[in-house]
Amino acid sequence: MAIFEVEEENFNTLLAEELDKGNFIILKFGAELCDACQALDFELEELDDSGENISIFNIDFHECESLSNIYEIQMLPTIVIYNNKNEILISHEGVMLCQDMLDIIHS
Repeated sequence: MAIFEVEEENFNTLLAEELDKGNFIILKFGAELCDACQALDFELEELDDSGENISIFNIDFHECESLSNIYEIQMLPTIVIYNNKNEILISHEGVMLCQDMLDIIHS
């Protein structure tokens, strides 16, 4: 498992590489000065330590405006969880607990 700092230029390449590895993908759209985004970071770090086959993409809402528009991000933080078949399982606005993310992945 890994946490990647993603930019628009490397998003598609990273997504394809991590899906080829059979990893689930979590996209976290946030901003540096967002308190809720920082709270979500703690949950994502716990998820990263879980040993699961998950890759986390940290995407700055303001720096990656095209990606934010593609995923129709309206609120920060927002997470999008992909299964390992490149299908979106859920898009969630706000903080989500590590265990809740694991439950979605394992369902």
